[in-house]
Amino acid sequence: MCLHVLIMLLSASSGMSLDSHHGKWTISSSDDEDDHSSPPSASPVTLKAEAARTPVSSRSVGSEARRTATKNQINPVRYKTSPSLAGKRKNEVSEGTGWALSDSDEDDGAVKQNNQANLPKRAPLKPETKKLKAESERPPSPHGRQYYIDESEDFFESCTPRLDDTYRFYLNKVTGLDREYNSGALHIRDLLSPLFGTLKESVQFNYCFDIAWMVKQFPPEFRDRPVLIIHGDKREAKARLLQQAQPFPHVRFCQAKLDIAFGTHHTKMMLLWYEEGFRVIILTSNLIRADWYQKTQGMWMSPLFPRLPEGSRPSAGESPTFFKRDLLEYLASYRAPELEEWIQRIKEHDLSETRVYLVASTPGRYVGPDMERWGHLRLRKLLHEHTNPIPGEERWPVIGQFSSIGSMGADKTKWLAGEFQRTLTTLGKSSLHPSPPIHLLYPSVEDVRLSLEGFPAGGSLPYSIQTAQKQLWLHSYFHRWKADRSGRSHAMPHIKTYMRVSPDFTQLAWFLITSANLSKAAWGALEKNNSQVMVRSYELGVLYVPSAFDMKTFPIDETPFPVSSSTSGFPVPFDLPPTSYSPKDQPWIWNISYSQEPDTHGNIWVPS
Repeated sequence: MCLHVLIMLLSASSGMSLDSHHGKWTISSSDDEDDHSSPPSASPVTLKAEAARTPVSSRSVGSEARRTATKNQINPVRYKTSPSLAGKRKNEVSEGTGWALSDSDEDDGAVKQNNQANLPKRAPLKPETKKLKAESERPPSPHGRQYYIDESEDFFESCTPRLDDTYRFYLNKVTGLDREYNSGALHIRDLLSPLFGTLKESVQFNYCFDIAWMVKQFPPEFRDRPVLIIHGDKREAKARLLQQAQPFPHVRFCQAKLDIAFGTHHTKMMLLWYEEGFRVIILTSNLIRADWYQKTQGMWMSPLFPRLPEGSRPSAGESPTFFKRDLLEYLASYRAPELEEWIQRIKEHDLSETRVYLVASTPGRYVGPDMERWGHLRLRKLLHEHTNPIPGEERWPVIGQFSSIGSMGADKTKWLAGEFQRTLTTLGKSSLHPSPPIHLLYPSVEDVRLSLEGFPAGGSLPYSIQTAQKQLWLHSYFHRWKADRSGRSHAMPHIKTYMRVSPDFTQLAWFLITSANLSKAAWGALEKNNSQVMVRSYELGVLYVPSAFDMKTFPIDETPFPVSSSTSGFPVPFDLPPTSYSPKDQPWIWNISYSQEPDTHGNIWVPS
């Protein structure tokens, strides 16, 4: 990943420290990636026992930002003790001088010290005045001073979604919310519950895995059913992943081919084969504990697909959205023998009830008709063919909501306001290409600080200082994460959604849930005078268009919780209209320190 490489390059030299508006930030070298890996000589029995008793919060998995969050949870730095940081950091300068992100072409990692910063500054706090704010001044943390507690049993009560549910779009359960906001939401244990089918075998496509935790989420009667893991790990990371599975002989692996630099296997999908049929779940959660309790996540869950009668023709079981064809094509793109039996199984099932379109990315450089098979050009093609022009569409905003941001280029025309905007503003076969408002939802520092998880929530929001300083123009698009309608304003988003909404924010022209963040690696970028598109990563999502539901637009459900059988509205998970950043708001950047105010657990954020 580009971010990871940049940080590692910076970390190769001695630790460096700079001031941020929120306090000092440090990037330092770290060789502790393997701190939590089991010793090679351990027996499978020992490994299984160790896996069972090692809390997930102490296992180092995922990106550098996630590992930083884990470190801050294991060894939190208390706000009231923060003055002691002075003796632990090298080359520090005085607090409160302020910083401004530079839009120059200086070396990555450079931050201009500037008293004329375009970002607001706060007066430095004297050490003796640093004290915890009164509990009443912060949103209550349901877990007190602990980041993880054992959930009550009723949290895991499986709730079968309404059988007449139109959209089959669900949010995950979140601990610490009023019960009504988990009504109709799903936990991973629900997805794997026997209520949805008698599981025979499954495939788990994902980016981050905690194998021991994943196995424990299956009900006891399914816990030894074969599981195939599709991952993108290489070299040392792959070795650690395989080592995790030593105690679990029923878990097998398939490594996705990543032939283009900085690409990732970011797809998140479950294929579930039952005695009763087959099911697909496309989601936004990694298979690690931290993704399933206090973050906002989303998923599309297919109907139960029945088996076709023997002797059915090859085209049988197709949906009006050609979901079966597109899913098979996506699986074939892995060129993996391990998936061949699953391709055959899917061919033997009836997927005709599917009402969504598959939007996938797979790594490669594509020309000619293949350009429209993947990435944002695939989305453009679907919007061109399956939506209709709308009068006054130039006033229908585009909303993009995501948890990570890649490099967009020196100005907005390089990609975002160029080819990507052309895709997101496509409505039917209209020759018009208006420039409607574009609202980008990404949590601010305050959103993260006041979240259920506190600052460690920012480990899943890996926007780096190196990227941010080169695209200050992007920040004018940003809007806060506010989700009172779903009770999730303090559950930081790992969900990714894109949509086109009416000027009064009551109707949708289309809606997409996907694993794809705001990056060229995920969506693809045109090359060679627009004659070729290059995609770096595997991504997967589903597109809702009204025509597939015999509607002209989707009405938006303004009160999606508690779930009601009387509504036909689409459950957009966050508040509309979006709230723009104020002059004081800053986007969350994971690899700088935040030390001037405590989070909901009374801690500060120290990324080194």
